[in-house]
Amino acid sequence: MTATLTSDLSSQERAVFLTGPVRGILRLEGLAAVVGAVGLYAHAGFSWPLFVVLFLAPDLGMLGYLAGPRVGAAAYNVVHTYVAPLVLAAAGALFASEPAVAVALIWAAHIGFDRALGYGLKYPTRFVDTHLGRVGR
Repeated sequence: MTATLTSDLSSQERAVFLTGPVRGILRLEGLAAVVGAVGLYAHAGFSWPLFVVLFLAPDLGMLGYLAGPRVGAAAYNVVHTYVAPLVLAAAGALFASEPAVAVALIWAAHIGFDRALGYGLKYPTRFVDTHLGRVGR
């Protein structure tokens, strides 16, 4: 694994960015997640209009950036990790709640889509600083 150390000169905070094959593997993992989640969603016969309406809902976490980069990164990261959709899917399966499972699959698909595009978890420096590298590089 190759890592490059960069810093945000305005805040003097440092973030490590992945480069090389590890970054590519993590992006492929995101692609696998989106394909798997969409495949399960289709197999279950859930509503496609619901999918379209909710697919970008996790990006509402970006509103945290209105309170600054530290709060924004925390808010974004909370809704862009697989933990919450997996817990929701498990609860939906346990309590036989199809809507919960549908929302969990949409949520996981969104996260996978973002990761496949290179949008990773955010560092508290700037929105473009992610665990998958600087967005747009």
